[in-house]
Amino acid sequence: MAETRPGPERGLQLSALPDQSPLLQPALAELRRQARAAGAPPTPLPLTDSFLLRFLRARDFDLDLAWRLLKNYYKWRAECPEISADLRPRSILGLLKAGYLGVLRARDPTGSKVLIYRIAQWDPKVFTAYDVFRVSLITSELIVEEVETQRNGIKAVFDLEGWQFSHAFQITPSVAKKIAAVLTERIHMHGNNYKQSLLQHFPDILPLEYGGTEFSMEDICQEWTNFIMKSENYLSSISQINQ
Repeated sequence: MAETRPGPERGLQLSALPDQSPLLQPALAELRRQARAAGAPPTPLPLTDSFLLRFLRARDFDLDLAWRLLKNYYKWRAECPEISADLRPRSILGLLKAGYLGVLRARDPTGSKVLIYRIAQWDPKVFTAYDVFRVSLITSELIVEEVETQRNGIKAVFDLEGWQFSHAFQITPSVAKKIAAVLTERIHMHGNNYKQSLLQHFPDILPLEYGGTEFSMEDICQEWTNFIMKSENYLSSISQINQ
C-alpha cells in the first residue's frame, strides 16, 4: 500500500514529477482503489490518472487528505445539482459577457492562478446565485486541468463595489451553506486603498482597473469567455444532465 503521509519534502518532490512518472503510480493506484471501494461513479469523470492527480497534487500527495478532498468533490456535486449538474456555458453566457469574471494572464509570485470577480456586473434580476456560482465551478473545472494550478492553487479577488440588497437576497441560508462547503481558502479584506494592497499581493499582473499598466478587465474577461466557449464540448461531457 502506498505511504499515506510522505512528508512535506517528499510530497513536493512527487508533485513536481510529470504525469507519466512511474513514481506516481503507487499513490494513484491507492487513491483509485479507495474511490472504487467507496462506490465512486464512473461518469461523468472516470478515475483516470489525470483526474486523480488533481487531488493528489492539491494535497502534496498526502493520500488521506487527497481522499478527503475527492470525497468532498463527489459529495458536493451530488448534493448541489442545481449548480453542478449542467456545466454547459451557454446558460451563463450573459454573465460572462457582462464582465463578471476575469482570469489573469500571469500567475502570482507563488504560482497561483488569480481570478477577479466583480459583483457590480452581476444583475440579480437576471441571474441567480446558482448561476453566479456555476461560473466559478465551470472556471474551476477548466483551470484545475493545468498542472501548475494543481501544484499552486487558485487565489480569487472579489470586488464588492456595487453590492446591493438585491444581491444579498439571492444568498439564502441554503445557498450560503452550499457555498461554504467548498470554500476552504483564507479571506483577506481590503479597504478603500485596495489598489495599493492588491499590488502588494499581485505585483505586475493586475489589469488597469486595479493598478496595473498593460491591459484592462474587459480584455481578460473577453479572453476567458472565449476560452470557456471553446471548451463547451468538454464541459458538456462532464455535465450530469442528459445530453
